[in-house]
Amino acid sequence: MALVLSLAGCGALPGLPLRPFEAPPPTRTPTASPATSQPPSPTASPTTSATPAPSATRAALTVPQARNAMRKWVDDYNAMLRKRKWWRSNARLDALFIEGALHEGVLERSREDLGWKPEHKPINPTGTPTIYLPRPERQPPIGDWFIAKATYKDTKGHSRPHVLAFFRSPGQSFRLAVVTPLHWGQQMPKPLLDADGYVTDMDNTVAGAVAEEYRNFWNGEKKKEGDSGYRLAGNNYSRKAFPEVNKGMYVGYASYGAVFGFRTASGGMFFLFALLNDPKSVNNVLSEALLVPKGSRSIQELGGSWFS
Repeated sequence: MALVLSLAGCGALPGLPLRPFEAPPPTRTPTASPATSQPPSPTASPTTSATPAPSATRAALTVPQARNAMRKWVDDYNAMLRKRKWWRSNARLDALFIEGALHEGVLERSREDLGWKPEHKPINPTGTPTIYLPRPERQPPIGDWFIAKATYKDTKGHSRPHVLAFFRSPGQSFRLAVVTPLHWGQQMPKPLLDADGYVTDMDNTVAGAVAEEYRNFWNGEKKKEGDSGYRLAGNNYSRKAFPEVNKGMYVGYASYGAVFGFRTASGGMFFLFALLNDPKSVNNVLSEALLVPKGSRSIQELGGSWFS
């Protein structure tokens, strides 16, 4: 695992939204679900509603459409990688990425400055991607999202299942918000589906607590582990990774992005999100795929991706 190198002075990409879903004020419970998050406006105020009204003008997103949207995104992504120094183009990055995925473009700039080769590789999925889609009326008023599971080679050349979350604002194309490969030996949990085959909503309160606990763990010098009411499982991958990462210039995470997820068939909950640095000093990106079993306060890590 690469040690983290400081990007002080690199900062955020000018003019690009690093957080399309506004963070809630510190005094309020985090509203982590994309279904209750805020639009990409610097003046947006936090919502208090957990049940968004369905759009009267937007056509419902279907599974075939989501699958086609992912294929188009992959084609556009691979085409971008063929462009010389693609990571230096704000327009190219903004067209394909938001949140933690957008941070990766910033980090490629640092790799170039250090004389390292780009780490991003073309994506060539094998088989048919699995789509996890919420009911149309459960999509947020600010746009549509879906989760996909696809198998393709990681940066080391190993074929592995990856989990990706995509989001689009009305009238725009889907962009990647977070992606991570599954750890070796781990599998995606089966979702709890309704009668029409849509995934069932996760619990927003649990989502916020789990995301905050992950941030607490990685920022261990600032907060006590378990403050959120949840705790990383004893065999959690991050427990093994943190001691090595912490030997470098690791500086901690300022926030987390939108949490995507669903209830599982076994009664637990699946969550997918990225931990984010202060946008003025982007050092690393950590994407997480997590499972909280039914009735448990233990967070099990199914997948994680460190980019620095």
